[in-house]
Amino acid sequence: MHFMTAIGQKISDFESDAYHEEEIKKIKLSDYRGKWLVLLFYPADFTFICPTELGEAADLYPEFQKNEAEILSVSTDTVFTHKAWHDASAVIKKIKYPMMADPTGNLCRAFGTYLENEGLSLRGTFIIDPDGVLKASDIHDNSIGRSGAEILRKLQAAKFVRENKGLVCPASWHPGEKTLKPGLDLVGKI
Repeated sequence: MHFMTAIGQKISDFESDAYHEEEIKKIKLSDYRGKWLVLLFYPADFTFICPTELGEAADLYPEFQKNEAEILSVSTDTVFTHKAWHDASAVIKKIKYPMMADPTGNLCRAFGTYLENEGLSLRGTFIIDPDGVLKASDIHDNSIGRSGAEILRKLQAAKFVRENKGLVCPASWHPGEKTLKPGLDLVGKI
């Protein structure tokens, strides 16, 4: 994989080893077709900010699943490092979603998060729709932690727009709030 992803682009299938449910498994993007998918790229296991983000995602995981979404975390660590971190950390032990291993950096390169000079990933969040199309992306410096609640909100907005053709979500929209119909005013609560 030597491509960069773009909003509106169908993501090519990929396969990687993952640590999930106390096992090492092969995971493919195509395994998740028909569901929303949130990819959480992070720099490395056994770091400082990463467990706060992944732990928060673990706490919110049931909410993501209620919204027909799955989470995959991705770093350049091996599955054996993921397992060791899972076994050593109470926060990481809470994780029920797959932790993908990308020791070659190929998946990180494909999503534009790979730091060639460090062999690590930037923090990147990607929301992919049930057809495999990229709907949202966010990449930032590794010193800045993400908000799981904001990722969930973006997922809910993307899901709403997909299910309600012709309507769009205004700034800071949450489910149940008024939406917009381009060319008109706010639309009632839906």
